[in-house]
Amino acid sequence: MFIYPSSKNRPYHFGLYPMEVLARDDALAAAEIALPKAKRVAKPKPKTLYGTAVRRYRDLFAALAQDREARAKAPLLDDLERRLVDIKGLSCFLNAAQIGVCEIPENAWLQGVKSKTRHSHAIVVLIEHGRLPESDNLASGWIEGAVDETGDMRATEIAVCIARHIRFMGFKARADVPGSEQLEHERLSVLAGLNVRQGDGLVNPFIENGFSLAVIATDYELPVDRPLSPKALSKKNSLHYWWGIKGARSGAEWNRRDKRDTHLSAYPMEIVKRVDEPTTLILEDEVPRVSKRAAFFERAVRGDLGEKTKAKRLSFSTKHPVSAAMQNMIASMVPHQEMPVEDKADLSGLSDAEANSKAVKSLSYFLGSDLTGICEIPRYAWASHNVDGSEIEPKHRYAIVMLIDQEFDTMEGASGDDWISGAQSMRGYLRGAEIAGIMGETLAGMGMSSRTHTQMDSLVLHIPLLLWAGLGELSRIGELVLNPLVGPRFKSVVLTTDLPMVPDKPIDFGLQYFCDNCWKCARECPCDAIPWGDKVMFNGYEIWKPDVERCARYRLTNSKGSACGRCMKTCPLNKVIDSDGPIFQRMASYLGIKAFWLKPIMVPLAAWLDDVVGNGKRNPVKKWWFDHEMVDDVTVEPAGTNQRDIDPTHKIDPAKQKMATYNANMMPPPDHVEPYPVNRKEALVATTVLETPAQARARKLRGGRVPIHYIPTKLMGKAGAKKEAVKQWYEDVK
Repeated sequence: MFIYPSSKNRPYHFGLYPMEVLARDDALAAAEIALPKAKRVAKPKPKTLYGTAVRRYRDLFAALAQDREARAKAPLLDDLERRLVDIKGLSCFLNAAQIGVCEIPENAWLQGVKSKTRHSHAIVVLIEHGRLPESDNLASGWIEGAVDETGDMRATEIAVCIARHIRFMGFKARADVPGSEQLEHERLSVLAGLNVRQGDGLVNPFIENGFSLAVIATDYELPVDRPLSPKALSKKNSLHYWWGIKGARSGAEWNRRDKRDTHLSAYPMEIVKRVDEPTTLILEDEVPRVSKRAAFFERAVRGDLGEKTKAKRLSFSTKHPVSAAMQNMIASMVPHQEMPVEDKADLSGLSDAEANSKAVKSLSYFLGSDLTGICEIPRYAWASHNVDGSEIEPKHRYAIVMLIDQEFDTMEGASGDDWISGAQSMRGYLRGAEIAGIMGETLAGMGMSSRTHTQMDSLVLHIPLLLWAGLGELSRIGELVLNPLVGPRFKSVVLTTDLPMVPDKPIDFGLQYFCDNCWKCARECPCDAIPWGDKVMFNGYEIWKPDVERCARYRLTNSKGSACGRCMKTCPLNKVIDSDGPIFQRMASYLGIKAFWLKPIMVPLAAWLDDVVGNGKRNPVKKWWFDHEMVDDVTVEPAGTNQRDIDPTHKIDPAKQKMATYNANMMPPPDHVEPYPVNRKEALVATTVLETPAQARARKLRGGRVPIHYIPTKLMGKAGAKKEAVKQWYEDVK
């Protein structure tokens, strides 16, 4: 087991590859600038279902490539080096493999371009192509001929987001993307120090699997990079690169990932114990199907939490220019979540469930999923009614559940509830919707009914699907599933379908014992929404029940940041486990997953040691973003920024913690349009009637009835009748 240079002190905007150590040669710039203007070369239309889907999503993003900049410039932008940290950090955050900056010479504009706006600087982003599925994998045939198309789509997504971010800061910017180029990307990538020209082609110092390029043309002045020397191409063969140069990802780790089968993620989930049922009790015959109207963010929109919260609901996660840049991109995909099914398709090639399972996982990882699992969909995982009150009928048998890592290093630099928190969520939603949407459109074209379920429009509840797909266990954080290798820091997206597949089994890595003896998330929660006490039964689930009203209010009205992910930030299982990680962390993770008999010793030690080594504190080396706030579409300096670290002394007596619970029978009617105000006094009483898991098991054994609070609110019928019923129930309970 090797000890690699730690990435802890590596500035985030340097990226995964050690580009900063490569030899440079300024003399090459003159030759590159002197080359004649290039012609625009149109790419042919894709010939496959998958390629067509990818092209559609590329064009959705490209439609947002240019717009008017904000009417005022953002503050604190005089330091050009600090600007560069922000822009390069954002590109790394969006998973660009490499990024460079150069001035735009006249000859870099393509022949015939008559743009009125001739920007001064080019930000060049390079996207590494994904690993191709094995030749005997069905996904190999699906992807064939569309590898470049996929890279172009990802490059477009990233470039458009960066350009929108710059425009929100008050500067001109246009995403010059594949399909609508005005600039020669290859020449600019050489000038920006990303590639070396060899003959008629480009060679990258570290990337051999192929890459795509996109450019952001802007008047946002930035320090420029220098062209690479041909000597830079030898660096990948050095022992230093294999070992890990200055904390960059090591060649050994890249090699480990390349050797894994493509239907496996970069994380070794295959070592985790599989079980027949989730590790928390689910009374499947008692779990109520609830309406989308009952979700607290939806309740906030309707005014159930008051006018202040209602006003903040539509902007709470997009108060920062980075997250605001993603909003329209996410919204543009919603109309494509359910595509027409090709009814004349030949389905004979999709009858092998095991082959299908490998193919969809390989495809998901090729597109950028971090973890993927499959399950059959229990009926209770479907919402009962849509936001308009219409009934939802369960449609598909299977769910492909995908996780998008919210990015460890960025979270290391943050407090968890400062100005980048909302952008971490939005990035997960953007990438997830993109991946699932392309997969769904591909399957629909094959004749297989499919639907994407995203943060903006989901007909299913993600938590039970995460459990059944073997992607995690329920944690003390409450209504959140925790994965053994990326912890709680992810966003999920679901693709439901009737494609025959082999479901994964739930997992058991001992989380119930761990969370039972660790209270760090509860201790560090800024609004006291996570329980210090034991698990209860809520609507048929065994769960550490959070106070979702309190959590929602804080996330929506956080005045010193955007949204909140502090529980994810401070959880001891929020870490990176790969061959570059600290030895003690890798060993502890492996033993935690495999050596259950050690947990009575390891868990208290791990929770204590997590504080001792300072996990959960902010690492300033990893902070790349500006603390900005969007107000009336203008980026301003915020009144304040949350600067939290950790407080090991903080503790609450579980008996004195006041937690509100909104059971199924207290939810608003599915078709209730007007505000249905929450009643916290009733909700505090409702907490006292919850069963313990032991009580629920005993009741089931003796044939007891389903608790009345499991019965969901019905459609309105006679206006006001339900409010009277809830009031009577409250009086009866008292």
